[in-house]
Amino acid sequence: MNFDPEKVRQAARKAIPLTIKTYTLPHDLEIQLEEILHIFLEEIGQEAIKDAIFYCLRELAVNAKKANTKRVFFHERGLNLLDPNDYKTGMESFKEDTLGNIQHYLKLQEESDLYIKIRFELKGGILNMFVANNTEITKKEQMRVYDRIARARVFSSMEEAFSLVLDDSEGAGLGIVIMILMLRKIGLDEDAFDIDTEAGETVARLSIPMSQLRSTNLDEVSELLVSRIESIPQFPENVATLQRQLGDPDIEMGDIARSIATDPAMTADLLKLVNSAAFMLPKRVENISEAVKLVGLRALKNLLYSYGTQKVLGDENDDTRGLWDHSYKTAFFSYTLTRSMLKRKDLLDDAYVGGILHDIGKLIFSSVHPELLRNIKRFCEERSIPTVIFEDISAGLNHAEIGARIAEKWNFPAPLVAAIRFHHEPSECPTVHRTIASIVYIANLMAQDPDEVRTLDDLDPEALNCFGFTNFSQFDHVRTRLNTAFIQESAQRE
Repeated sequence: MNFDPEKVRQAARKAIPLTIKTYTLPHDLEIQLEEILHIFLEEIGQEAIKDAIFYCLRELAVNAKKANTKRVFFHERGLNLLDPNDYKTGMESFKEDTLGNIQHYLKLQEESDLYIKIRFELKGGILNMFVANNTEITKKEQMRVYDRIARARVFSSMEEAFSLVLDDSEGAGLGIVIMILMLRKIGLDEDAFDIDTEAGETVARLSIPMSQLRSTNLDEVSELLVSRIESIPQFPENVATLQRQLGDPDIEMGDIARSIATDPAMTADLLKLVNSAAFMLPKRVENISEAVKLVGLRALKNLLYSYGTQKVLGDENDDTRGLWDHSYKTAFFSYTLTRSMLKRKDLLDDAYVGGILHDIGKLIFSSVHPELLRNIKRFCEERSIPTVIFEDISAGLNHAEIGARIAEKWNFPAPLVAAIRFHHEPSECPTVHRTIASIVYIANLMAQDPDEVRTLDDLDPEALNCFGFTNFSQFDHVRTRLNTAFIQESAQRE
C-alpha cells in the first residue's frame, strides 16, 4: 500500500474507517500497520499503549494468515478440514511442512483469493480494529480460542503464562493468552476481544474504549524486583574507597596505583577491563601503574563503576553472558560515536561507562526470574517481536527504571543514572543530561541485531539529529563501520 501519514491522520480525525488488504502480510506491511496504529493513538494522546496494542493486532493478523495457509494446505492434500480424522492427519505435519515451504503456500493463498483485511476505526472515544480473513473459522478452532481466553483468566502474572506448556501449532495458543494479559494490563478484560464469522469471513475484533484505560500498578514480579533492589549490597567497600581517593584533587597517580595493587584480584580484573576492545588503548597494558597513567584518574574512576557493578551483580554466566557482551559492544559504540562524530572529549568516559551499565536492570530481572527471561526471549524470537514490549508488561517497571534505581542506590553520578534510565527514551531525559542519554540510545540501537532497526521512522528525532542522521543509509553506514571496528579490536585484544 502507499502509506500517506496525513491521510491516515485525517481518517482518524474524521472517524473514517481505514482498511488494508493483503494476501501475504509481509514485514514491510507490518511496519506500516504499526505506523498507522501510532497515528491513531497519537490523535487521542494514547501513544504509550502502542506496543501492547500492536502486539495484539499483529497476533490476530498472523493468526488470520495461518488460517488461510491451513485451508490451502488441507486442500492441496485432499483433506477435509471438518473431518476429525483428516484434521488430525493434516495437523500432524502442518507447522513443519508450511514453515519449510511458506512461499509456496502464500502463493496458493493469493491464487485462491484468500485475503486478510485489517480495518481501523476511531469513533466515539473507542478505537476499533478488525482483522478479517475470508475462510470461516470452524467450531473446533473457535472453541480452542475461547479455551485460551478461559485459561488467561486464571493467570496472575506473565510468568505463569510463559511457564505453562501450550500447544501453539495453530497460532491460537500462548499468543492468545498473552494478548488477553496485554489487554488486562491496560485496564481491559477479554470483552475487548471477540472472534466470529460474518458473511463468509472470520472477523477478530479489538475494541479499545479510551475511557477504561489505566496505568498499571506493580505486579508480583515488580514487587520482587523492587525488594531485590533493596536487598542488593552496597557498592564494594574497596571500590568505594578507591573512588573517594580518586575524588581527592591532591592525590598522586602513584598512590592510586599502589592502592589497587594491594588487591591482586582487582588488579587482574581492572587490567582485563582496561585492555578490552571498547576502551581502545594504543597498546596492551601489563600493570596498573601504566594503566593509571594511560587512562587518567577520571576514566579510572568511571571504570570502577563497571567493575564494582560486576562484583555485586555477578560476572558472566549462562544467563548473563549475552547481556555483558552486548553491554561492552554498546560501550565501544558509545565511546567511538562520542569521539569520532561528536568530538566531545568531556563526554568520552561517561559515554563508555554508560554503555557498559545501561542494561544493569536486565541483570536484576534475570536474577529474579531467569527462566521467565529465557521464555520471553524464545517467544519473541519465534514471532519476531521486540522483547521490550514484554519487559514492560511482565515487570511493571521496565529494565531501564530498575537499573536507574540501582545506580541511585549506589550513588552513581547523575549523568550515568540518566544514561541508564533514559537509554530507550532520550527525549524524556532532563536537558542537562540529554546528550549522554542520546549517545547511549543510538549506540544501543546500533549494537543490536541489524533487523531490529531497518528504518529511522520510529527512532527519536532529537537523538538522530544529535549525530546528523537524516536517512537510514547514513545510520546503517556508521553502524556497519563501528561493527567492523569492534570485531577488529576484539580480535587484536585476544
